[in-house]
Amino acid sequence: MAEPFFSLHRQDQGEALEAVRALTGRPVHLLEKDVWVVWALSALFDTKLGKALTFKGGTALSKAFKVIDRLSEDIDLTYDISHLIGELAGNSDGLPITRCQASEWTSAVRQRLPTWIESTIIPILESAMVKDRLSGRLELVGENRDKLLLSYPPIGLGTGYVAPAVVLKFGAHLTGEAHQMVPITCDMNGHLSGILFPSAHAQVMGVSCTFWEKATTAHLYCLKGSLRGERYARHWYDLAALSRSEFFEPAIRDRDVAVAVARNKSLFSIEKDWNGEDIDYARAVDGHLRIVPDGKALTALATDYAAMIEDQVMLGDAPGFETLMQTCRQVEALANHAAYTTTGGMA
Repeated sequence: MAEPFFSLHRQDQGEALEAVRALTGRPVHLLEKDVWVVWALSALFDTKLGKALTFKGGTALSKAFKVIDRLSEDIDLTYDISHLIGELAGNSDGLPITRCQASEWTSAVRQRLPTWIESTIIPILESAMVKDRLSGRLELVGENRDKLLLSYPPIGLGTGYVAPAVVLKFGAHLTGEAHQMVPITCDMNGHLSGILFPSAHAQVMGVSCTFWEKATTAHLYCLKGSLRGERYARHWYDLAALSRSEFFEPAIRDRDVAVAVARNKSLFSIEKDWNGEDIDYARAVDGHLRIVPDGKALTALATDYAAMIEDQVMLGDAPGFETLMQTCRQVEALANHAAYTTTGGMA
């Protein structure tokens, strides 16, 4: 009978990680972090709460759809906003009518989300750690205290770019976007007999929505010249990977999703460009998308991408930065052409 990975002695865990490293070429510290990512997903989605959560972002592309070939570093989760601020958002899939109303929703979410994480999420993970006899530390972090840092005692260490911690990033939105239940397994699964690795069934956001969220994030970076935080080059790597997948053509032609993402960001993610003007997300998805930056923004992106490569975040042979940008230029052109041919954009 297979023995759970976390039931093994620490030395045996290390030997298992090393054995899979030898088989796959993946660094030990990344294999170990992947196990913790899937464990955290299992701990959350195996509860009743899982029905109100949606797993999204690059980690979802990697773990659920196998679209990208890089480390699944953080976990992005959306909590059904009707459960958090039901008296404001109601039970429909609609969005606020005005920016003023959106601001009221945002303020309420920012006020309640940390308390919800502390009272609901942390106890779930603490209980799961006790059950599996794990040593980990949970800490609420971030400017708005909407991120939960799950630190674990590492067996392997890399360059420091990837820390021995899983960041669970929470947001609260209406769950009208397409999603589906998808099985999630560890990258080590199937490589060693006699060891049972964590697994989960998670409700995952559709790929088209993820594409447009990442594309508009890249667009924001190009017009603003910066993004909050570090380790953002993954968005461009993910967009390039998506362009080589079966999901790309349907995504760039999915006008309903593109417009919905733009509408959502116009209400909840108001940002200024270099000139102090509000970034027009509707224009971005209507044939004026820009995802390749220039000047200092391009240099900063190249530096962050080099750090990703140095710590072996990408599996296999990662494309050089110039090649990556060439692919992203093609993504930009194809997405804009799809908007033009589908809706008559480019006005």
